[in-house]
Amino acid sequence: MINYLCKIHGERYTSYCKECEKNICDKCELEHDKNHNIIYHKDIIKLRDNNNINELKIKIDQLKNEIIDIINKLNKIINNIDIYYNINKNLINCNIRNKNYQILINLNNINKYNNNIIDDINNIINENNINHKFKYLNEIYNKMIDNNDDIVKMYEFGKYIGDLKNDKREGKGVMLYNCEDRYEGEFKNDKREGKGIYYYNSGNRYEGEFNNDKIEGKGIYYYNDGDKYEGDFKNNKREGKGIYYYNEGDRYEGDFKNNKKEGKGIHYYKNGDREVGDYLMGKKIGRNVTLHFNGDISSRNY
Repeated sequence: MINYLCKIHGERYTSYCKECEKNICDKCELEHDKNHNIIYHKDIIKLRDNNNINELKIKIDQLKNEIIDIINKLNKIINNIDIYYNINKNLINCNIRNKNYQILINLNNINKYNNNIIDDINNIINENNINHKFKYLNEIYNKMIDNNDDIVKMYEFGKYIGDLKNDKREGKGVMLYNCEDRYEGEFKNDKREGKGIYYYNSGNRYEGEFNNDKIEGKGIYYYNDGDKYEGDFKNNKREGKGIYYYNEGDRYEGDFKNNKKEGKGIHYYKNGDREVGDYLMGKKIGRNVTLHFNGDISSRNY
């Protein structure tokens, strides 16, 4: 059913709505009830790969614990050997001819205990081939992490599906945030970087460049009321040169700073007039000149 096309929009189904009991495409999802439980097909398909990686992690941790247990046993052997050495040293230094019978028994027990530990270690190594298994599982795990293009990885703030490198988001992928926002695009070193699309649960949408997990560079921001901004961004805000399109038909072309019109700009009215002037913190300042559609020219101080 994943390969079927939406009868309304003609796009491939990407999700399934539990409440509606039907498949939906990306465009359907934008128009869909936000309270409905949406399951992404990609999550279901790739869940098995994620489970396999989790199983490998568990096995690797088990082998690590076995190795730690072996090291602890070896440390006990070393401690007992030190005891044995010190007792013999004291006996020799004191020239004791008639050795205490209990000391001999204790030494004999220590020796038996050490032999038992050595036998246990050999059995563990022979039965489980720990070194070989540990190396093999690590190789498989690293290969899956580095080469699998669609691994599901969980974060505190959401779920990621896409390329990974050294267990970090790198390449192309989709980030599904707990707040119901969604990002589709490029990642680098576990951060949004490159080109991508960010869908806000409010209905707003940004398409363009990202840098160090922030909206930065050239892009277009679509507002849910029909307004649109196209131009420069910096630190998640409109900053630099850009054009702001108003849903009623006007537009502004000029400078922006800290998300507001600031600097020189031209306001084009839908009736054909255009006003040239300066702006500060989103407001007109100084003397602005209006060139009317009929050819007249007027000016006003702000």
